[in-house]
Amino acid sequence: MISANDLSPAELAALLHFHADAGVEWLLEEEAIDRFAEFEAMKAARRPAAAQAQQQRPAAGERPAPGQAPPRPNAAARPAPAERAASGPQPAIPDGEAVQQARFVAETARSLVELKTAIESFGGCNLKHSARSTIFASGDAESRIMVIGSAPSAEDDREGMPFSGKSGQLFDKMLAAIGLTRSAILLTQVIPWRPPGNRAPSAAEMDICRPFIERQIALAEPKAILLLGNFSARFFFGENDTIHGLRGRWKEIAVADCVIPAIASLHPQDLLTAPVNKRLAWNDLLIFQAKLKSLSLLRN
Repeated sequence: MISANDLSPAELAALLHFHADAGVEWLLEEEAIDRFAEFEAMKAARRPAAAQAQQQRPAAGERPAPGQAPPRPNAAARPAPAERAASGPQPAIPDGEAVQQARFVAETARSLVELKTAIESFGGCNLKHSARSTIFASGDAESRIMVIGSAPSAEDDREGMPFSGKSGQLFDKMLAAIGLTRSAILLTQVIPWRPPGNRAPSAAEMDICRPFIERQIALAEPKAILLLGNFSARFFFGENDTIHGLRGRWKEIAVADCVIPAIASLHPQDLLTAPVNKRLAWNDLLIFQAKLKSLSLLRN
């Protein structure tokens, strides 16, 4: 095992970044602990006490002596609750109370500034407890142009802003290719907190976060939306197709009392993984650019 003292500062920094990208959130101990041996030792220590309690327990049908408290039932002998009787794992149920709280918090926000404060103070989503940053919208809220990504990456979580790192650099080039910049659009993400290990958000987490992103859209009142990534497209279009089946075509999404045209394309991270798909993303960007020009949101 290599000690941290044997690593150079550059090697240690690279190792920490590797663990962060892999989803490791906390380093709790300085030295490794054999938890299996620790658990076996705990069981061995409990055996004498359990044997003594068994000897003192009256036999079945025998009443305790006067003044003696009735024996406590053995936890193993207690009948299981009805919901535990069914075999196999129980399906996950969205936290309805957290969803209702998120809706109330979102609806009471009268501006994006108030909504940002509300999301930062909201504690009903487990994702917030494992993330470093709350990623909120950035850019020009008056532009009427909105770009929505999926969820924060490890780089986003570290930097505290959406589309950071290499995917953010590529994203900036994509915007520049159609005459846009970050400061000229409203940039946000469906989920404001990074899921551990960049896993897909659960159904419950999506239900909790939905009021926040929908309220962002309602307050910004965009005239056109660009959705980046498979998750973002499925979230708003309500379809299970891949991004290759959802991209490149205008659809309408309803938020509050508004119906807004939206088009989906590949996420910059997808393009870094498979550069051959850049031609598809370029076609989508040209369609998005043409729409903005027709709405007088982008100069010719």
